[in-house]
Amino acid sequence: MLSAFNADTDYFKPSKKPFMFNFRVTNLRCTLTALKKEGVWVDPKTEESAYGKFGWIMDPEGNRIELWEPPK
Repeated sequence: MLSAFNADTDYFKPSKKPFMFNFRVTNLRCTLTALKKEGVWVDPKTEESAYGKFGWIMDPEGNRIELWEPPK
C-alpha cells in the first residue's frame, strides 16, 4: 500500500526523509519491547484507534518505520 502525504508534513519526524515504511505486526507491544531490548530507538508515543494500534521506530539509516497491529 502507498499513501501520499503533503510535502510539508511533519508526520515522518524525527526522520529527515520524505517517506516512511509501514509494517504490519501481530502484537505491537511485544514487538516494540523486543526491538527496544535490541537497542532500536522506539518512539515513546503509541496510538490506538478503530484502525488498530500504531507505534514507531527509527532504523540506523534514519528512516522512520510505522508498526501497525490491525484491529481484531
